[in-house]
Amino acid sequence: MTYIIAEPCVDVKDKACIEECPVDCIYEGGRMLYIHPDECVDCGACEPVCPVEAIFYEDDTPDQWSGYINANVDFFDELGSPGGATKVGLVESDPPFIKALPPMGE
Repeated sequence: MTYIIAEPCVDVKDKACIEECPVDCIYEGGRMLYIHPDECVDCGACEPVCPVEAIFYEDDTPDQWSGYINANVDFFDELGSPGGATKVGLVESDPPFIKALPPMGE
């Protein structure tokens, strides 16, 4: 189990969570941020600092946002496990599920 980022982050990308993450496992995609499921140490430091309340422990993800669990995993299918988001920077990509969403966060 790990933490995931859900719909409130789409087109917002506040990044307060990135600053709090002690293991640098929160990556920036084109429309939202993603937590690497293998790099996350489940410390929970990111959750309370998210201003839009988009971060959930996987088992606590609201039903209406359950699709974001797979989106967080799918984001890393091509990227793999680079061992830290800082050295990767912005990845102008999102899983098809996220790409298909209407504009949000306005």
